[in-house]
Amino acid sequence: MDAFRMLSDATRLRLMWLLSHGEYDVGSLAETIAVARPLVSQHLAKLRLAGLVDTRRDGRRVVYRARDAHVRALIGEALFHADHEVSGIPRHD
Repeated sequence: MDAFRMLSDATRLRLMWLLSHGEYDVGSLAETIAVARPLVSQHLAKLRLAGLVDTRRDGRRVVYRARDAHVRALIGEALFHADHEVSGIPRHD
Protein backbone atom coordinates (compact mmCIF):
# COMPACT_ATOMS: atom_id res chain seq x y z
CA MET A 1 0.00 0.00 0.00
CA ASP A 2 1.35 3.42 -0.97
CA ALA A 3 0.25 4.96 2.34
CA PHE A 4 2.60 2.81 4.40
CA ARG A 5 5.50 3.41 2.03
CA MET A 6 4.88 7.16 2.28
CA LEU A 7 5.07 6.99 6.08
CA SER A 8 8.43 5.22 6.04
CA ASP A 9 10.14 8.57 5.45
CA ALA A 10 10.81 10.54 8.66
CA THR A 11 10.06 13.93 7.09
CA ARG A 12 6.73 12.76 5.67
CA LEU A 13 5.81 11.19 9.01
CA ARG A 14 6.57 14.48 10.78
CA LEU A 15 4.45 16.34 8.22
CA MET A 16 1.58 13.90 8.70
CA TRP A 17 1.78 14.24 12.47
CA LEU A 18 1.36 18.00 12.12
CA LEU A 19 -1.39 17.66 9.52
CA SER A 20 -3.29 15.22 11.68
CA HIS A 21 -3.57 17.98 14.30
CA GLY A 22 -4.49 20.92 12.08
CA GLU A 23 -4.20 22.73 8.78
CA TYR A 24 -0.98 24.27 7.49
CA ASP A 25 0.33 25.93 4.38
CA VAL A 26 3.69 24.95 2.89
CA GLY A 27 5.56 27.86 4.46
CA SER A 28 4.28 27.10 7.96
CA LEU A 29 5.15 23.43 7.61
CA ALA A 30 8.64 24.22 6.30
CA GLU A 31 9.30 26.59 9.19
CA THR A 32 7.90 24.23 11.83
CA ILE A 33 10.02 21.24 10.81
CA ALA A 34 13.02 23.30 9.58
CA VAL A 35 13.03 21.84 6.06
CA ALA A 36 13.29 23.83 2.82
CA ARG A 37 9.97 24.80 1.20
CA PRO A 38 10.68 22.99 -2.11
CA LEU A 39 11.38 19.75 -0.25
CA VAL A 40 8.20 20.12 1.84
CA SER A 41 6.23 20.74 -1.38
CA GLN A 42 7.65 17.56 -2.92
CA HIS A 43 6.73 15.50 0.13
CA LEU A 44 3.22 16.98 0.22
CA ALA A 45 2.71 16.13 -3.45
CA LYS A 46 3.62 12.50 -2.74
CA LEU A 47 1.33 12.39 0.30
CA ARG A 48 -1.50 13.84 -1.75
CA LEU A 49 -1.01 11.29 -4.53
CA ALA A 50 -1.09 8.52 -1.92
CA GLY A 51 -4.46 9.82 -0.70
CA LEU A 52 -3.23 10.83 2.76
CA VAL A 53 -3.58 14.61 2.39
CA ASP A 54 -6.33 16.94 1.17
CA THR A 55 -6.04 20.60 0.25
CA ARG A 56 -8.24 23.65 0.17
CA ARG A 57 -7.68 27.18 -1.01
CA ASP A 58 -7.55 30.00 1.51
CA GLY A 59 -7.19 33.09 -0.65
CA ARG A 60 -3.92 32.64 -2.51
CA ARG A 61 -2.63 30.01 -0.08
CA VAL A 62 -3.13 26.26 -0.38
CA VAL A 63 -3.81 24.72 3.01
CA TYR A 64 -3.07 21.05 3.71
CA ARG A 65 -4.66 18.67 6.21
CA ALA A 66 -4.83 14.93 6.87
CA ARG A 67 -7.50 13.48 4.60
CA ASP A 68 -9.88 12.07 7.22
CA ALA A 69 -10.31 10.44 10.63
CA HIS A 70 -8.94 7.13 9.33
CA VAL A 71 -5.67 8.76 8.27
CA ARG A 72 -5.42 10.63 11.58
CA ALA A 73 -5.96 7.35 13.46
CA LEU A 74 -3.32 5.62 11.30
CA ILE A 75 -0.76 8.32 12.12
CA GLY A 76 -1.61 8.19 15.81
CA GLU A 77 -1.22 4.41 15.96
CA ALA A 78 2.03 4.47 13.96
CA LEU A 79 3.57 6.98 16.34
CA PHE A 80 2.18 5.17 19.39
CA HIS A 81 3.82 1.96 18.15
CA ALA A 82 7.11 3.75 17.43
CA ASP A 83 7.08 5.24 20.93
CA HIS A 84 6.73 1.75 22.40
CA GLU A 85 9.62 0.49 20.30
CA VAL A 86 11.92 3.37 21.20
CA SER A 87 11.06 3.67 24.88
CA GLY A 88 10.94 -0.04 25.63
CA ILE A 89 7.36 0.09 26.90
CA PRO A 90 6.06 -3.50 26.92
CA ARG A 91 3.68 -4.53 24.16
CA HIS A 92 0.05 -4.98 25.07
CA ASP A 93 -3.28 -5.91 23.49
